[in-house]
Amino acid sequence: MDPTALAAQVKAWGRELGFQKVGIAAIDLAQDERRLLEWLAAGRHGAMGYMQRHGVKRARPAELVPGTLRVIAARMDYWPGGRDPETVLRTPSLGYVSRYAVGRDYHRVVRHRLARLADRVAGAVGAAGYRAFTDSAPILEKALARDAGLGWVGKHTNVLDRDDGSWFFLGEIFTDLPLPVDAPVTAHCGSCTACIDVCPTRAIVAPYQLDARRCISYLTIELEGPIPVEFRQAIGNRVYGCDDCQLVCPWNRYAKLATEPGFRPRHGLDAPELAGLLAWSEAEFLSRMDGSAIRRLGHVRWLRNVAIALGNSPRGDRRDAALSARLEHPSEVVREAVRWALDASR
Repeated sequence: MDPTALAAQVKAWGRELGFQKVGIAAIDLAQDERRLLEWLAAGRHGAMGYMQRHGVKRARPAELVPGTLRVIAARMDYWPGGRDPETVLRTPSLGYVSRYAVGRDYHRVVRHRLARLADRVAGAVGAAGYRAFTDSAPILEKALARDAGLGWVGKHTNVLDRDDGSWFFLGEIFTDLPLPVDAPVTAHCGSCTACIDVCPTRAIVAPYQLDARRCISYLTIELEGPIPVEFRQAIGNRVYGCDDCQLVCPWNRYAKLATEPGFRPRHGLDAPELAGLLAWSEAEFLSRMDGSAIRRLGHVRWLRNVAIALGNSPRGDRRDAALSARLEHPSEVVREAVRWALDASR
């Protein structure tokens, strides 16, 4: 098949498989590699040692998958609907879960669709080398999505689209096919600084610059051990991730409800009651979070996060009883968070 015709067919197949947009990028990420190295040198990756270990391979697709000539980048909407996020954030007895995680694990959903798309491509051209990824390998996903024309990288460092906002997952197929590449779209953040201004912990230290060590998503998901006390009050009732920079973004007024039913809220995670979450045993946590991205967090970090959120809520019999019941938890990380929570409102 002619490369131009094949590229058009790939995009059509992608839409059939549930992707809202598919584009094709070249693999020259030299400028992004320089910015990555500067970010690492500044220590802004925090305790995410894997960012340092993989180094420049993240910006060199052909080193990750030898023979790669192009990257087919795809995006899938995930806005789940459900309870209004702003209402949940204003209700201290409830816990806030980042909207990407209230439904099924996107790794499974997106990677499965990418594999099906890659199989269609291989079936059309015969033997072809490819590998599919979605947040599952050292890849500069946002840069590749930008170069493939899926959107621009906003000041909050998320990918944005004028028609769909930023509530979408990214995935990639590395291929050895010399497909024609798409042109990047122009940026449209303008003078807006809403995402910078709203960040509870001032993690967006400058336009297009994120210090992960201050980011609530990093603190509640990536960081093991105690969360620094200086950030605990700002975390509020967020128990898994943070969406503030996306919730305030004007472009997200155009975001559409996900067509993938698996991304809709499960187990009441769009507005869970904090005291009840803290009572979950490890077995209950693992059972309820089966098929969820949250399961990777582990029970200890989950309880740590919920305890801190309860420490930011008003005192009450149910709240205090839930915390007191965890004072003898085997993990010091949990016990310390519970003690802080009990002391925080005295």
